[in-house]
Amino acid sequence: MITRQRLAAGVCALLAALAAGIAFPGGAVADETQTAAPKVELVLDVSGSMRTRDIDGGSRMAAAKQAFDEVLDATPQEVQLGIRTLGANYPGNDRKEGCKDTAQLYPVGTLNRTDAKTAVATLQPTGWTPIGPALLKAADDLNSGGGTRRIVLITDGEDTCQPLDPCEVAREIAAKGVGLTIDTLGLVPDAKTRDQLSCIADATGGTYTDVRHKEQLSSRVGQLVDRAADPVVTPVATEGAAQCEKAPTLKSGLYTDREEFGQQRWYKVDVDPGKELRASVSVADDRAVGPNYGMLLRAVTVHGREIVRGEAAGTGRTDVISTGLRYPKAASGDDNAPAETVCLQVTNSFAAGPGVKTTPGLPLELTVDVVDGPSGHHDVASFGLGRGWWLLGALVLIGFLAGLLWGWLSRWRVAVWRTN
Repeated sequence: MITRQRLAAGVCALLAALAAGIAFPGGAVADETQTAAPKVELVLDVSGSMRTRDIDGGSRMAAAKQAFDEVLDATPQEVQLGIRTLGANYPGNDRKEGCKDTAQLYPVGTLNRTDAKTAVATLQPTGWTPIGPALLKAADDLNSGGGTRRIVLITDGEDTCQPLDPCEVAREIAAKGVGLTIDTLGLVPDAKTRDQLSCIADATGGTYTDVRHKEQLSSRVGQLVDRAADPVVTPVATEGAAQCEKAPTLKSGLYTDREEFGQQRWYKVDVDPGKELRASVSVADDRAVGPNYGMLLRAVTVHGREIVRGEAAGTGRTDVISTGLRYPKAASGDDNAPAETVCLQVTNSFAAGPGVKTTPGLPLELTVDVVDGPSGHHDVASFGLGRGWWLLGALVLIGFLAGLLWGWLSRWRVAVWRTN
């Protein structure tokens, strides 16, 4: 019995050591993370409708002030925070003037909690709801430097300054490739407000939240501010070309672009012998599109010969469609062998819905990684296991040896039993 327990323990230890060696290979490189200070601007609706008393027996404005006080107390030290208002200053009926009513209440920078709280305490529900102009100004407030940039919009109604559609404004902000996310919170929203705020958030990869209670508002705003402090990889804005010859050459990294409906975008990557190219692409339908669509990612030579491709299709049940590919370049005995230029082609078959604007193009995110190739470049085709065959072979060998040892122990026990 003791012999069996020791054998089992030894086998388990061997398997654990083998798994650890494969799970944590030497020379692993950590992902690059953003080191610049994260920035957040809270954009608060101070229009007249914020007087409505329907949040836990108090006004919407009172709930917002309480939430801001709690969030300011809990803001991480490394986050640079600012506050912008909309509808806080102009009480008149002139629509043109009302739609200019947005101001920076507290500048984006190192937070002085006392000053920020004092500024928020002075706010009184006043005027219009110029969401579009406020988002444009907020984007300018956050435009300097790198790092995570996030706008948190808190409002209780639709924009009252059409035709400057805030959803189109959000798309234009995303199209600039500045890596800015807009999260929206609707205070006791109706269906139209909910649709508009969801569209704003979707356009920049943000989130939308319905809010009907004070605690819910404080908690959600706090979560979004904290999220800005999380380390992230910031995508680099690039612009693909119509032909491979004019395409930008990309290094390993994360890139953003815009692709119009049915358009082709080309990029180039240099792959040295013994390296493997891994690429993936995602396209988001941030507006109403036809129910059936697809996308294609191809790797081709500079002469147009296809090397490998990845394809994906959708039926309207998801707002993001993704695909990827892998291409291992065989090692060369020549140390001075040149890199191969691989052309990446991204094509989509989205169709715009009736009356939907086709510009700016759909948001596209491209990941490029050039890594050490597998020990044999043909291993990629080995049922997708690649270097996993080493693990499978080791497990088979261990199982075989353990079976032999177990059989020998069983025979020995039977022999001892017969002797006794």
